[in-house]
Amino acid sequence: MRVEIKRKSLMADPGMAGGAHMKDKLQAYRDADYCLPKEILAWRLYGAGIENFGKDGKPEKIPMPEYGPDELLVRIDAVGICFSDVKVINQGNNHPRITGRDLKKNPVILGHEPSVTVVGVGENLRDRFKKGQRFIVQADVFYGGKSMAFGYVLPGAQTQYQVIGKEILEGDEGCYLLPVKPSVGYSEAALTEPWACVVAAYRISRRQSVKQGGRLWIVGAPGDHDYTFGMNVNSKHVVATDLDWSLLDTLEMWAGAGKFELTITPTFDELDLEEMGRRYGGFDDIIILGSDAGVIQRCAPLLAKDGIMNIVAFEPLGRSVKIDIGKIHYQGHSYVGTKTTKISSGYSMVRVPSELKSGGTAWYIGAGGPMGQMHVQRAVDMPNGPARILCTDVDDARLESLMSRVLPSAEKKGLEIRAVNPSRLGRKKFYRLVEDFAQGRGFDDVIVLAPVASLVEEAIPFMAEEGLLNIFAGFPVGTIANIDLTGVYEKNMRLVGSSGSKIKDMLDTLEATESGELATDKSVAAIGGIEASWEGMLATKEGRFTGKIIIYPHIRGMALTPIQDLKHSLPNVY
Repeated sequence: MRVEIKRKSLMADPGMAGGAHMKDKLQAYRDADYCLPKEILAWRLYGAGIENFGKDGKPEKIPMPEYGPDELLVRIDAVGICFSDVKVINQGNNHPRITGRDLKKNPVILGHEPSVTVVGVGENLRDRFKKGQRFIVQADVFYGGKSMAFGYVLPGAQTQYQVIGKEILEGDEGCYLLPVKPSVGYSEAALTEPWACVVAAYRISRRQSVKQGGRLWIVGAPGDHDYTFGMNVNSKHVVATDLDWSLLDTLEMWAGAGKFELTITPTFDELDLEEMGRRYGGFDDIIILGSDAGVIQRCAPLLAKDGIMNIVAFEPLGRSVKIDIGKIHYQGHSYVGTKTTKISSGYSMVRVPSELKSGGTAWYIGAGGPMGQMHVQRAVDMPNGPARILCTDVDDARLESLMSRVLPSAEKKGLEIRAVNPSRLGRKKFYRLVEDFAQGRGFDDVIVLAPVASLVEEAIPFMAEEGLLNIFAGFPVGTIANIDLTGVYEKNMRLVGSSGSKIKDMLDTLEATESGELATDKSVAAIGGIEASWEGMLATKEGRFTGKIIIYPHIRGMALTPIQDLKHSLPNVY
């Protein structure tokens, strides 16, 4: 079912009648052939807390934004509500993408999952754009090397109209507006962004060696292992701590040849790690020789964005390590390793990219939520996906909704899929069920979709050889989990995470939608007009719906409505 509002009576934009003449009102809307209003409605966030979203729980009237010769004016046709929006509302000025901004003085307009139509074109852009063109927005905007995310730094789509400027039109990766065919529904288009995030989660890659031109720290350990690099070290700066003479001789030879700057530190126990962090600003690679959990734990906070920790060891750690799993999700930290003396083996292409193992066993933790259901739907529908799928969630209704959506396709393909509520079982019984489902060999893929650190901790013992733990849930940076990293080097277990998507992910998802291969709007659970955004944010925070909420900013007076209720309230739409 395509969730696209088509009833003329719901198109309550007061400026439409003057320019539409005798045209059908809906066609005039699609063509952007009407007089624009002088005032519009917008939801602005003034600080942390739902009470600071809008004014008294309502959108504000603001002047129609003006656009310049190098800008576009777009109409927001539909916008999805994402739990990331809720995070900004919860954290306010403390959100990592808002840090340094005083929302009280400079409020943000949220909304990064829009479908838009061009209604105004600046004179310098008329050779590229025209009224009536439809687009989606790749929200992870970078301009001049800086993150300018749409709906965070740049004003977003929780409004009726928005200006699109140079940051989006001339971004570092090109234009962040992606064209949409007229046949695609507004909700289908808006849901491209969250679906692209799902796609991106299975395309995570990483370097196969130390970062060229980066900062490398190598920490040695007592022992008689004859370590070798097995790779070129093209770092800009190498810091060496407690290395034996053979590795140190190699590094000094390379440094003497001008390959990099080399710093030899005092012993690890003598180091001031806070000073190390201030001095080097984080390391792109940290290579740990030996199985000292304390050293690993103390070094991990010094990883830079997209940093890799390579653990080269032969004995179990003996205890868990405190790891910031928020940095795995948001900053791309990776933990790799090897139980050989060849350091480069830790960088091998194990589970790269992060696609599900064909014919494997997958476990979706927190599967019943909106994004979880998308992940499971993808696993079931993909041509070479896992053969066995375990879905867990603490909400029976969510699991029932999930199974009603995916079970027919799973059974048709001969897949084994099971939904389990752990809270209905004792811990021992649940763990036994999990182990039995994995047939005693562990899970090839574990996808964590609920931001609860203990769920990550509990999944680690059930990982298979070369198992991949994918942290999709948006754990805030600073979320600590106690993880036994022994499996990283003993059985090539990998931990990865991602946030957002890239332009290619969006384009591929949009192509799948336009071809009919992917029905993005199967994910819609409720819709509403512009005034329903406040309730929609609250419902998303509370987990009230098993799917996505779509807001249609140009529909006035429509409360937040579950899809199944439309057959009674709006039968022509349903």
